[in-house]
Amino acid sequence: MTLNRTAVLVVASGTVILALSIGTRLTFGLFLQPMSATMGWGREVFAFAIALQNLLWGASQPFMGALSDRIGARKVIVVGGVGYAAGLYWMANAGSPLALNLSAGLLVGLSLAATSFAVVLGAVGRAVSEEKRSMALGIASAGGSMGQLAMLPVAQGFIGGFGWIGGLVGLGATAALMVPLAAAMSGRPAPHAGGAPEQKVGEALNEARGHKGFWFLTGGFFVCGFHVTFIGTHLPAYMVDNGLAASLGAVALTLIGAFNVLGSYMWGWLGGVYSKKMVLSTIYLLRAVVISLFLVVPVTAPSVLVFAAAMGFLWLGTVPLTSGLVGQIFGVRYLSMLFGIVFFSHQLGAFLGVWLGGYLYDVTGSYDLVWYGAVALGLLSAALHWPIDESPLARLAQQAQPEAEPAA
Repeated sequence: MTLNRTAVLVVASGTVILALSIGTRLTFGLFLQPMSATMGWGREVFAFAIALQNLLWGASQPFMGALSDRIGARKVIVVGGVGYAAGLYWMANAGSPLALNLSAGLLVGLSLAATSFAVVLGAVGRAVSEEKRSMALGIASAGGSMGQLAMLPVAQGFIGGFGWIGGLVGLGATAALMVPLAAAMSGRPAPHAGGAPEQKVGEALNEARGHKGFWFLTGGFFVCGFHVTFIGTHLPAYMVDNGLAASLGAVALTLIGAFNVLGSYMWGWLGGVYSKKMVLSTIYLLRAVVISLFLVVPVTAPSVLVFAAAMGFLWLGTVPLTSGLVGQIFGVRYLSMLFGIVFFSHQLGAFLGVWLGGYLYDVTGSYDLVWYGAVALGLLSAALHWPIDESPLARLAQQAQPEAEPAA
């Protein structure tokens, strides 16, 4: 079964939107040193703005998802694209820490929530059939990694040619491309066609709250956030601590992004063939194994690159599977909102991973405790997914009955 033309347009546009949204976000580290030096700020000023951005992104994601479920992804992405571009332009002209927090932190953080996973994947999930949903979500999720590969050299080129201020303005113009791309995204979710009344937002929230599988998914995604943010932030420093060249860190992060493109697609495809919860358990178990092996072998350039490739393959393959499982169990009507709640847990894990890595290193002089914790969390998440009942809720079968009747 192939995707129809409308579905192809939604998947393709969603992939590029995620590439622009997530890819641009991943370039902010390039601006830390030049902006801090020019403005005479300590690096903690820039770091706090980015930390605020991540927290607001996660906290506002459920609300952006609910808004997308109500009025459609297209309108939410258009507003988010405009806000993203405006936030980057304001960031380029921020003359005080407050202005930086309001631009890079508040405005870009909210715009990320409007243009990233929950909103985009909700639209993609509604545009394709259940059989193809996991694969389509995997393709769209890979956009984030493709954006990492594409936007880092673009941002570096902007900085090299126009300085950091011109670089932010150039990225703002690039982010504005999300606005026309949103035209291809699905509009407002179709109303319920069955005989029973359409489910309300409160009913959907109560239904999810009472389903144990929803909480297991939420806990599992917390672990994903912990893993990827700790490794993405602290791996370069860990390599320098072990006597390796600092430049190897950029190579390792690029390798993670490259293998994530392949992994996101493959794990998404596997989720359409096999049990999604079992594939998720496999990913988290493999992460624990890969991290354990990395800790017992000598830290050399080859071992780091092998580790980066292996972790990249397991990096965001959890995204299409987790969002696909939410849609499979609860339906796609409130997919953006419910996945947004699960994604908030991911961001809490991300915050803890990056903060705990720095705190424990300052206290103990080593990352060992965090690495061991990452292994334990991987095993815990693998176990959390096993008991999930991934069967669609009974009301979904009842709602599907009218759709099975031939058209008049």
